[in-house]
Amino acid sequence: MLIKTFGSTVHGVEATTITIEVNAVPGGHFSLVGLPDSAVKESKDRVEAALGNIGYRWPGRRITINMAPADLRKEGSSFDLPIALGVLAASEQITIPDVEQYVIMGELSLDGGVQPMRGVLPMAIKAREEGYKGMIIPASNAREAAIVDGLSVIPAESLHQVIRFLTGTLDIDPVEVDTRKEFYEGLENAMVDFSDVKGQENIKRALEIAAAGGHNVILVGPPGAGKTMLAKRMSTILPPMTLKEALETTKIHSVAGKLQKESSLMSMRPSRSPHHSISDVALVGGGSFPQPGEISLAHNGILFLDELPEFKRTVLEVMRQPMEERLVTISRARLAVDYPAGFMLIASMNPCPCGYHNHPTKDCMCPGGAVQKYLNKISGPLLDRIDLHVEVVPVSFDEISETKKGESSKSIRERVVKARELQLVRFKEAGDVVCNAQMDSRTLRHVCPIDSAGNALLRTAMERLNLSARAYDRILKVARTIADLEGSDAIQTTHLAEAIQYRSLDRENWAG
Repeated sequence: MLIKTFGSTVHGVEATTITIEVNAVPGGHFSLVGLPDSAVKESKDRVEAALGNIGYRWPGRRITINMAPADLRKEGSSFDLPIALGVLAASEQITIPDVEQYVIMGELSLDGGVQPMRGVLPMAIKAREEGYKGMIIPASNAREAAIVDGLSVIPAESLHQVIRFLTGTLDIDPVEVDTRKEFYEGLENAMVDFSDVKGQENIKRALEIAAAGGHNVILVGPPGAGKTMLAKRMSTILPPMTLKEALETTKIHSVAGKLQKESSLMSMRPSRSPHHSISDVALVGGGSFPQPGEISLAHNGILFLDELPEFKRTVLEVMRQPMEERLVTISRARLAVDYPAGFMLIASMNPCPCGYHNHPTKDCMCPGGAVQKYLNKISGPLLDRIDLHVEVVPVSFDEISETKKGESSKSIRERVVKARELQLVRFKEAGDVVCNAQMDSRTLRHVCPIDSAGNALLRTAMERLNLSARAYDRILKVARTIADLEGSDAIQTTHLAEAIQYRSLDRENWAG
Protein backbone atom coordinates (compact mmCIF):
# COMPACT_ATOMS: atom_id res chain seq x y z
CA MET A 1 0.00 0.00 0.00
CA LEU A 2 1.27 3.47 -0.89
CA ILE A 3 0.79 6.41 1.48
CA LYS A 4 1.96 9.99 1.04
CA THR A 5 2.74 12.37 3.90
CA PHE A 6 4.18 15.85 3.59
CA GLY A 7 7.10 17.49 5.37
CA SER A 8 9.33 20.46 4.65
CA THR A 9 12.99 21.37 4.44
CA VAL A 10 14.79 24.72 4.55
CA HIS A 11 17.56 25.93 2.25
CA GLY A 12 18.77 29.41 3.06
CA VAL A 13 15.73 31.07 4.61
CA GLU A 14 13.18 29.57 2.23
CA ALA A 15 11.34 26.28 2.66
CA THR A 16 10.54 23.55 0.14
CA THR A 17 7.73 21.06 0.69
CA ILE A 18 8.86 17.42 0.70
CA THR A 19 6.58 14.57 -0.32
CA ILE A 20 7.33 11.43 1.72
CA GLU A 21 6.07 8.38 -0.17
CA VAL A 22 5.91 5.16 1.87
CA ASN A 23 5.27 1.93 0.01
CA ALA A 24 4.72 -1.38 1.86
CA VAL A 25 4.70 -4.68 -0.10
CA PRO A 26 5.45 -8.31 0.83
CA GLY A 27 9.10 -8.89 1.57
CA GLY A 28 11.59 -7.92 4.23
CA HIS A 29 13.84 -5.14 2.96
CA PHE A 30 13.96 -1.46 3.95
CA SER A 31 15.22 1.35 1.74
CA LEU A 32 15.18 5.12 2.18
CA VAL A 33 15.91 7.15 -0.97
CA GLY A 34 15.82 10.78 -2.07
CA LEU A 35 19.23 12.16 -0.96
CA PRO A 36 18.77 11.76 2.84
CA ASP A 37 21.67 12.72 5.09
CA SER A 38 22.88 10.56 7.98
CA ALA A 39 20.35 11.98 10.46
CA VAL A 40 17.47 11.14 8.10
CA LYS A 41 18.83 7.64 7.49
CA GLU A 42 18.95 7.02 11.24
CA SER A 43 15.23 7.77 11.51
CA LYS A 44 14.42 4.08 10.90
CA ASP A 45 15.91 3.10 14.25
CA ARG A 46 14.20 5.95 16.14
CA VAL A 47 10.84 5.28 14.49
CA GLU A 48 11.03 1.52 15.11
CA ALA A 49 11.74 2.02 18.82
CA ALA A 50 9.05 4.70 19.18
CA LEU A 51 6.42 2.50 17.52
CA GLY A 52 7.24 -0.43 19.77
CA ASN A 53 7.05 1.71 22.91
CA ILE A 54 3.55 3.02 22.16
CA GLY A 55 2.01 -0.33 21.24
CA TYR A 56 2.59 -0.53 17.49
CA ARG A 57 5.17 -2.45 15.49
CA TRP A 58 7.57 -1.98 12.65
CA PRO A 59 5.98 -3.97 9.80
CA GLY A 60 7.66 -7.16 8.63
CA ARG A 61 7.29 -6.09 5.02
CA ARG A 62 9.39 -4.52 2.29
CA ILE A 63 9.29 -0.79 3.08
CA THR A 64 10.45 1.74 0.49
CA ILE A 65 10.46 5.42 1.43
CA ASN A 66 11.04 8.05 -1.23
CA MET A 67 11.55 11.72 -0.32
CA ALA A 68 10.68 13.88 -3.30
CA PRO A 69 12.01 15.94 -4.96
CA ALA A 70 14.73 13.30 -5.01
CA ASP A 71 17.48 15.65 -6.24
CA LEU A 72 17.24 17.94 -3.19
CA ARG A 73 19.28 16.98 -0.15
CA LYS A 74 17.22 16.27 3.00
CA GLU A 75 18.84 17.11 6.34
CA GLY A 76 18.02 16.66 10.01
CA SER A 77 15.98 14.40 12.24
CA SER A 78 12.65 16.23 11.90
CA PHE A 79 11.32 13.83 9.26
CA ASP A 80 10.79 11.14 11.93
CA LEU A 81 7.14 12.03 12.56
CA PRO A 82 5.87 11.99 8.93
CA ILE A 83 7.89 8.81 8.25
CA ALA A 84 6.37 7.06 11.28
CA LEU A 85 2.84 8.02 10.27
CA GLY A 86 3.47 6.92 6.70
CA VAL A 87 4.81 3.52 7.82
CA LEU A 88 1.80 2.93 10.10
CA ALA A 89 -0.69 3.87 7.40
CA ALA A 90 1.08 1.96 4.60
CA SER A 91 1.16 -1.19 6.75
CA GLU A 92 -2.56 -0.67 7.48
CA GLN A 93 -2.11 -0.38 11.24
CA ILE A 94 -3.99 2.95 11.20
CA THR A 95 -6.23 4.86 8.79
CA ILE A 96 -5.54 8.58 8.47
CA PRO A 97 -7.67 9.97 5.61
CA ASP A 98 -6.86 13.67 6.21
CA VAL A 99 -3.08 13.30 6.48
CA GLU A 100 -2.46 14.93 3.06
CA GLN A 101 -3.99 18.19 4.33
CA TYR A 102 -1.14 18.76 6.78
CA VAL A 103 2.57 19.44 6.68
CA ILE A 104 3.96 17.25 9.46
CA MET A 105 7.40 17.61 11.06
CA GLY A 106 9.08 16.58 14.31
CA GLU A 107 11.90 14.48 15.72
CA LEU A 108 10.86 11.42 17.74
CA SER A 109 12.41 10.28 20.99
CA LEU A 110 12.47 6.53 21.66
CA ASP A 111 9.42 6.73 23.91
CA GLY A 112 7.37 8.40 21.18
CA GLY A 113 7.75 12.00 22.39
CA VAL A 114 8.07 14.81 19.83
CA GLN A 115 11.21 16.94 20.14
CA PRO A 116 11.59 20.61 19.06
CA MET A 117 13.12 21.58 15.73
CA ARG A 118 14.43 24.62 13.84
CA GLY A 119 13.21 26.48 10.77
CA VAL A 120 9.49 26.23 11.57
CA LEU A 121 8.49 29.75 10.46
CA PRO A 122 9.61 29.51 6.79
CA MET A 123 7.98 26.07 6.68
CA ALA A 124 4.69 27.53 7.92
CA ILE A 125 4.84 30.36 5.36
CA LYS A 126 5.43 27.83 2.58
CA ALA A 127 2.59 25.58 3.81
CA ARG A 128 0.16 28.50 3.69
CA GLU A 129 1.34 29.51 0.22
CA GLU A 130 0.71 25.99 -1.09
CA GLY A 131 -2.77 25.76 0.38
CA TYR A 132 -2.32 23.21 3.16
CA LYS A 133 -4.97 23.19 5.87
CA GLY A 134 -2.42 23.21 8.66
CA MET A 135 0.79 21.95 10.25
CA ILE A 136 1.43 19.31 12.90
CA ILE A 137 4.65 20.26 14.65
CA PRO A 138 6.31 20.01 18.10
CA ALA A 139 4.32 21.87 20.78
CA SER A 140 7.34 24.01 21.72
CA ASN A 141 7.49 25.37 18.14
CA ALA A 142 3.74 25.92 17.74
CA ARG A 143 3.66 29.63 18.70
CA GLU A 144 6.41 30.34 16.19
CA ALA A 145 4.34 28.83 13.34
CA ALA A 146 1.06 30.31 14.59
CA ILE A 147 2.10 33.84 13.66
CA VAL A 148 1.28 32.84 10.07
CA ASP A 149 -2.38 33.71 9.53
CA GLY A 150 -4.73 31.27 7.83
CA LEU A 151 -2.90 28.12 8.95
CA SER A 152 -4.16 25.68 11.59
CA VAL A 153 -1.18 24.83 13.81
CA ILE A 154 -1.59 21.60 15.79
CA PRO A 155 0.85 21.24 18.73
CA ALA A 156 2.22 17.70 19.03
CA GLU A 157 3.46 16.33 22.35
CA SER A 158 3.81 12.69 21.25
CA LEU A 159 3.40 10.33 18.31
CA HIS A 160 0.46 8.63 20.04
CA GLN A 161 -1.31 11.99 20.40
CA VAL A 162 -0.83 12.75 16.68
CA ILE A 163 -2.18 9.31 15.71
CA ARG A 164 -5.29 9.87 17.81
CA PHE A 165 -5.79 13.33 16.28
CA LEU A 166 -5.49 12.08 12.69
CA THR A 167 -7.72 9.06 13.32
CA GLY A 168 -10.40 11.29 14.81
CA THR A 169 -10.34 10.00 18.40
CA LEU A 170 -8.82 13.17 19.91
CA ASP A 171 -9.50 16.85 19.38
CA ILE A 172 -6.53 19.21 19.68
CA ASP A 173 -7.17 22.94 19.64
CA PRO A 174 -4.95 24.80 17.19
CA VAL A 175 -2.51 27.31 18.67
CA GLU A 176 -3.51 30.89 17.94
CA VAL A 177 -1.34 33.98 18.19
CA ASP A 178 -2.50 37.58 17.76
CA THR A 179 0.46 38.59 15.60
CA ARG A 180 -0.08 42.33 15.72
CA LYS A 181 -0.72 42.35 19.47
CA GLU A 182 2.46 40.33 20.14
CA PHE A 183 4.41 42.60 17.81
CA TYR A 184 3.36 45.91 19.36
CA GLU A 185 3.63 44.64 22.95
CA GLY A 186 7.27 43.77 22.38
CA LEU A 187 8.36 47.14 21.04
CA GLU A 188 9.03 48.86 24.38
CA ASN A 189 10.91 46.13 26.25
CA ALA A 190 14.38 47.70 26.17
CA MET A 191 16.39 47.23 29.36
CA VAL A 192 18.86 50.09 28.71
CA ASP A 193 18.43 53.77 27.87
CA PHE A 194 20.55 56.67 26.63
CA SER A 195 19.55 58.65 29.71
CA ASP A 196 21.99 56.45 31.66
CA VAL A 197 24.94 57.91 29.73
CA LYS A 198 26.68 60.88 31.36
CA GLY A 199 28.07 63.52 29.00
CA GLN A 200 29.25 62.45 25.53
CA GLU A 201 26.71 64.71 23.81
CA ASN A 202 28.73 64.82 20.57
CA ILE A 203 28.82 61.01 20.47
CA LYS A 204 25.08 60.81 21.05
CA ARG A 205 24.62 63.23 18.17
CA ALA A 206 26.69 61.02 15.87
CA LEU A 207 24.76 57.91 16.87
CA GLU A 208 21.47 59.74 16.31
CA ILE A 209 22.61 60.56 12.77
CA ALA A 210 23.66 56.94 12.25
CA ALA A 211 20.28 55.65 13.45
CA ALA A 212 18.35 58.15 11.32
CA GLY A 213 20.13 57.15 8.11
CA GLY A 214 21.13 53.55 8.80
CA HIS A 215 24.83 54.43 8.66
CA ASN A 216 27.80 52.38 9.88
CA VAL A 217 29.81 53.85 12.78
CA ILE A 218 33.21 53.30 14.35
CA LEU A 219 33.98 54.68 17.83
CA VAL A 220 37.63 55.32 18.64
CA GLY A 221 38.74 56.19 22.15
CA PRO A 222 40.60 55.13 25.30
CA PRO A 223 39.42 52.39 27.71
CA GLY A 224 36.54 53.42 29.95
CA ALA A 225 35.40 56.32 27.76
CA GLY A 226 31.98 54.73 27.23
CA LYS A 227 32.25 53.20 23.74
CA THR A 228 30.62 49.89 24.64
CA MET A 229 27.99 51.54 26.83
CA LEU A 230 26.96 53.82 23.98
CA ALA A 231 26.95 51.05 21.37
CA LYS A 232 24.76 48.78 23.48
CA ARG A 233 22.11 51.52 23.66
CA MET A 234 22.08 52.08 19.94
CA SER A 235 19.19 49.67 19.36
CA THR A 236 16.96 51.74 21.66
CA ILE A 237 16.94 54.71 19.27
CA LEU A 238 16.43 52.80 16.04
CA PRO A 239 12.96 53.00 14.48
CA PRO A 240 10.66 50.12 15.45
CA MET A 241 10.65 47.24 12.98
CA THR A 242 7.78 46.96 10.56
CA LEU A 243 5.77 43.75 10.59
CA LYS A 244 7.51 42.71 7.37
CA GLU A 245 10.95 43.27 8.89
CA ALA A 246 9.93 41.36 12.02
CA LEU A 247 8.90 38.35 9.90
CA GLU A 248 12.16 38.49 7.92
CA THR A 249 14.23 38.62 11.10
CA THR A 250 12.26 35.87 12.83
CA LYS A 251 12.69 33.59 9.79
CA ILE A 252 16.47 33.89 9.97
CA HIS A 253 16.59 33.21 13.71
CA SER A 254 14.19 30.29 13.24
CA VAL A 255 16.44 28.69 10.61
CA ALA A 256 19.47 29.17 12.88
CA GLY A 257 17.64 27.69 15.88
CA LYS A 258 18.15 30.89 17.87
CA LEU A 259 14.52 31.55 18.86
CA GLN A 260 13.72 30.95 22.50
CA LYS A 261 11.38 28.12 23.46
CA GLU A 262 7.69 29.00 23.17
CA SER A 263 8.60 32.27 21.41
CA SER A 264 6.75 33.72 18.44
CA LEU A 265 7.45 36.97 16.57
CA MET A 266 10.60 39.02 17.22
CA SER A 267 9.60 42.63 17.88
CA MET A 268 12.90 44.19 18.94
CA ARG A 269 15.63 44.78 16.40
CA PRO A 270 18.42 42.21 16.90
CA SER A 271 21.74 43.30 18.34
CA ARG A 272 24.60 40.84 17.90
CA SER A 273 28.03 41.27 19.49
CA PRO A 274 30.30 38.32 18.60
CA HIS A 275 33.62 37.80 20.39
CA HIS A 276 36.77 38.80 18.53
CA SER A 277 37.87 35.14 18.30
CA ILE A 278 35.01 34.40 15.86
CA SER A 279 35.86 32.65 12.57
CA ASP A 280 34.97 34.00 9.15
CA VAL A 281 32.43 31.17 8.60
CA ALA A 282 30.71 31.93 11.90
CA LEU A 283 30.52 35.62 10.97
CA VAL A 284 29.19 35.42 7.41
CA GLY A 285 27.61 31.96 7.51
CA GLY A 286 28.41 28.69 5.82
CA GLY A 287 29.64 25.30 6.93
CA SER A 288 29.19 21.84 5.40
CA PHE A 289 25.45 22.34 5.77
CA PRO A 290 25.13 26.13 5.37
CA GLN A 291 23.71 28.09 8.27
CA PRO A 292 23.29 31.86 8.68
CA GLY A 293 26.16 33.68 10.36
CA GLU A 294 26.24 36.63 12.74
CA ILE A 295 25.80 39.22 9.98
CA SER A 296 22.54 37.54 8.94
CA LEU A 297 21.37 37.17 12.54
CA ALA A 298 21.88 40.95 12.77
CA HIS A 299 19.63 41.55 9.71
CA ASN A 300 17.42 44.62 10.29
CA GLY A 301 19.43 45.32 13.44
CA ILE A 302 22.94 45.97 14.73
CA LEU A 303 26.22 44.08 14.50
CA PHE A 304 28.52 45.37 17.25
CA LEU A 305 32.20 44.50 16.89
CA ASP A 306 33.98 45.52 20.08
CA GLU A 307 37.79 45.94 19.93
CA LEU A 308 37.77 45.83 16.12
CA PRO A 309 41.56 45.44 15.58
CA GLU A 310 41.53 42.25 17.69
CA PHE A 311 39.41 40.47 15.06
CA LYS A 312 41.39 38.46 12.53
CA ARG A 313 41.92 40.45 9.35
CA THR A 314 40.43 37.68 7.21
CA VAL A 315 37.26 37.81 9.31
CA LEU A 316 36.86 41.56 8.79
CA GLU A 317 37.56 41.42 5.07
CA VAL A 318 34.74 38.96 4.35
CA MET A 319 32.27 41.61 5.52
CA ARG A 320 33.10 44.03 2.74
CA GLN A 321 30.80 42.64 0.06
CA PRO A 322 27.80 41.97 2.37
CA MET A 323 28.07 45.54 3.71
CA GLU A 324 27.54 46.84 0.18
CA GLU A 325 25.02 44.33 -1.16
CA ARG A 326 23.08 43.57 2.08
CA LEU A 327 23.15 39.91 1.08
CA VAL A 328 25.59 37.03 1.50
CA THR A 329 25.70 34.08 -0.90
CA ILE A 330 27.10 30.77 0.34
CA SER A 331 28.13 28.57 -2.59
CA ARG A 332 28.80 24.84 -2.40
CA ALA A 333 29.33 22.21 -5.10
CA ARG A 334 25.69 21.09 -4.96
CA LEU A 335 23.88 24.26 -3.98
CA ALA A 336 24.05 28.00 -3.34
CA VAL A 337 21.98 29.73 -0.66
CA ASP A 338 21.36 33.42 -0.03
CA TYR A 339 21.04 34.92 3.43
CA PRO A 340 19.90 38.52 4.02
CA ALA A 341 22.54 40.69 5.68
CA GLY A 342 21.09 44.19 5.96
CA PHE A 343 22.81 45.20 9.20
CA MET A 344 24.17 48.38 10.74
CA LEU A 345 27.81 47.98 11.76
CA ILE A 346 28.81 49.58 15.06
CA ALA A 347 32.49 49.08 15.78
CA SER A 348 34.69 50.27 18.63
CA MET A 349 38.43 50.30 19.14
CA ASN A 350 41.24 51.75 21.20
CA PRO A 351 43.58 54.12 19.36
CA CYS A 352 46.63 51.98 20.20
CA PRO A 353 47.61 48.75 22.04
CA CYS A 354 47.87 50.48 25.44
CA GLY A 355 44.74 52.52 24.71
CA TYR A 356 46.03 56.01 25.54
CA HIS A 357 47.29 57.44 22.25
CA ASN A 358 46.09 61.08 22.01
CA HIS A 359 44.67 60.86 25.56
CA PRO A 360 44.35 64.33 27.13
CA THR A 361 45.93 63.39 30.49
CA LYS A 362 47.68 60.01 30.16
CA ASP A 363 50.81 59.22 28.18
CA CYS A 364 50.88 56.50 25.55
CA MET A 365 53.29 53.70 26.53
CA CYS A 366 53.47 52.05 23.10
CA PRO A 367 56.88 51.80 21.37
CA GLY A 368 57.56 53.60 18.12
CA GLY A 369 55.55 52.28 15.18
CA ALA A 370 53.20 50.26 17.41
CA VAL A 371 50.34 52.71 17.03
CA GLN A 372 50.38 52.65 13.23
CA LYS A 373 50.82 48.87 13.19
CA TYR A 374 47.81 48.49 15.47
CA LEU A 375 45.59 50.77 13.42
CA ASN A 376 46.69 49.14 10.17
CA LYS A 377 44.95 45.94 11.28
CA ILE A 378 41.85 47.59 9.84
CA SER A 379 42.11 47.79 6.08
CA GLY A 380 41.41 50.97 4.16
CA PRO A 381 38.62 49.38 2.04
CA LEU A 382 36.76 48.31 5.19
CA LEU A 383 37.21 51.69 6.86
CA ASP A 384 36.00 53.34 3.64
CA ARG A 385 32.67 51.54 4.06
CA ILE A 386 32.10 53.02 7.52
CA ASP A 387 30.24 56.30 7.22
CA LEU A 388 30.93 57.92 10.60
CA HIS A 389 34.30 57.87 12.37
CA VAL A 390 33.76 59.20 15.88
CA GLU A 391 36.46 60.03 18.42
CA VAL A 392 35.33 59.33 21.98
CA VAL A 393 37.06 61.33 24.72
CA PRO A 394 37.01 60.51 28.45
CA VAL A 395 34.14 61.90 30.51
CA SER A 396 35.11 64.56 33.06
CA PHE A 397 34.42 64.17 36.78
CA ASP A 398 31.83 66.95 36.68
CA GLU A 399 29.88 65.10 34.00
CA ILE A 400 30.11 61.73 35.81
CA SER A 401 28.93 63.21 39.10
CA GLU A 402 26.02 65.07 37.48
CA THR A 403 22.76 63.81 39.02
CA LYS A 404 20.55 65.11 36.24
CA LYS A 405 19.70 62.44 33.70
CA GLY A 406 20.45 62.92 30.03
CA GLU A 407 18.02 62.82 27.14
CA SER A 408 16.08 59.57 26.98
CA SER A 409 16.19 57.07 24.14
CA LYS A 410 12.50 57.67 23.54
CA SER A 411 12.90 61.35 22.72
CA ILE A 412 15.92 60.68 20.49
CA ARG A 413 14.02 57.94 18.68
CA GLU A 414 11.15 60.32 17.97
CA ARG A 415 13.49 62.50 15.92
CA VAL A 416 14.98 59.43 14.24
CA VAL A 417 11.53 58.16 13.29
CA LYS A 418 10.57 61.53 11.77
CA ALA A 419 13.73 61.49 9.66
CA ARG A 420 13.08 57.91 8.55
CA GLU A 421 9.52 58.83 7.56
CA LEU A 422 10.92 61.49 5.20
CA GLN A 423 13.20 58.86 3.69
CA LEU A 424 10.39 56.34 3.23
CA VAL A 425 8.44 58.94 1.24
CA ARG A 426 11.55 59.81 -0.78
CA PHE A 427 12.34 56.19 -1.65
CA LYS A 428 8.82 54.83 -2.09
CA GLU A 429 9.55 54.14 -5.77
CA ALA A 430 13.06 52.81 -5.13
CA GLY A 431 12.29 49.16 -4.33
CA ASP A 432 13.96 47.87 -1.18
CA VAL A 433 15.69 51.16 -0.25
CA VAL A 434 14.32 52.41 3.08
CA CYS A 435 17.06 54.73 4.37
CA ASN A 436 19.79 57.03 3.11
CA ALA A 437 22.64 54.57 3.71
CA GLN A 438 21.11 52.17 1.16
CA MET A 439 21.09 54.62 -1.76
CA ASP A 440 22.99 53.61 -4.88
CA SER A 441 25.08 56.14 -6.80
CA ARG A 442 22.35 56.93 -9.31
CA THR A 443 19.77 57.67 -6.62
CA LEU A 444 22.37 59.64 -4.68
CA ARG A 445 22.95 62.08 -7.54
CA HIS A 446 19.21 62.61 -7.84
CA VAL A 447 18.32 63.23 -4.17
CA CYS A 448 21.55 64.87 -2.93
CA PRO A 449 22.21 67.94 -5.13
CA ILE A 450 24.52 70.53 -3.55
CA ASP A 451 25.08 74.19 -4.35
CA SER A 452 28.34 75.76 -5.50
CA ALA A 453 29.48 76.58 -1.94
CA GLY A 454 28.89 73.01 -0.83
CA ASN A 455 30.65 71.70 -3.92
CA ALA A 456 33.71 73.84 -3.19
CA LEU A 457 33.78 72.64 0.42
CA LEU A 458 33.55 69.04 -0.65
CA ARG A 459 36.27 69.49 -3.27
CA THR A 460 38.63 70.92 -0.63
CA ALA A 461 37.91 68.01 1.71
CA MET A 462 38.45 65.44 -1.03
CA GLU A 463 41.82 66.95 -1.99
CA ARG A 464 43.16 67.50 1.53
CA LEU A 465 42.02 64.16 2.95
CA ASN A 466 42.69 62.21 -0.27
CA LEU A 467 39.25 60.61 -0.04
CA SER A 468 37.99 57.88 -2.34
CA ALA A 469 34.90 58.06 -4.52
CA ARG A 470 33.12 55.81 -2.03
CA ALA A 471 33.98 58.23 0.81
CA TYR A 472 32.56 61.06 -1.32
CA ASP A 473 29.27 59.20 -1.69
CA ARG A 474 29.10 58.42 2.01
CA ILE A 475 29.69 62.04 2.99
CA LEU A 476 26.73 63.01 0.81
CA LYS A 477 24.56 60.29 2.38
CA VAL A 478 25.42 61.45 5.90
CA ALA A 479 24.80 65.09 4.93
CA ARG A 480 21.39 64.09 3.54
CA THR A 481 20.56 62.43 6.87
CA ILE A 482 21.64 65.51 8.85
CA ALA A 483 19.38 67.61 6.63
CA ASP A 484 16.50 65.17 7.23
CA LEU A 485 16.94 65.47 11.00
CA GLU A 486 16.60 69.24 10.64
CA GLY A 487 13.65 68.91 8.25
CA SER A 488 15.57 70.62 5.45
CA ASP A 489 14.71 69.87 1.82
CA ALA A 490 18.17 70.87 0.59
CA ILE A 491 21.65 69.92 1.80
CA GLN A 492 23.26 73.02 3.29
CA THR A 493 26.95 73.77 3.65
CA THR A 494 26.68 73.26 7.41
CA HIS A 495 25.29 69.76 6.83
CA LEU A 496 28.24 68.92 4.59
CA ALA A 497 30.73 70.35 7.07
CA GLU A 498 29.34 68.19 9.88
CA ALA A 499 29.39 65.11 7.64
CA ILE A 500 33.01 65.75 6.67
CA GLN A 501 34.11 65.99 10.29
CA TYR A 502 32.94 62.40 10.76
CA ARG A 503 35.77 61.21 8.50
CA SER A 504 38.26 61.69 11.34
CA LEU A 505 40.25 58.53 10.61
CA ASP A 506 40.83 59.77 7.07
CA ARG A 507 41.82 63.17 8.46
CA GLU A 508 44.41 61.67 10.79
CA ASN A 509 45.64 59.22 8.14
CA TRP A 510 44.62 56.28 10.28
CA ALA A 511 43.39 54.08 7.44
CA GLY A 512 45.57 51.03 6.77
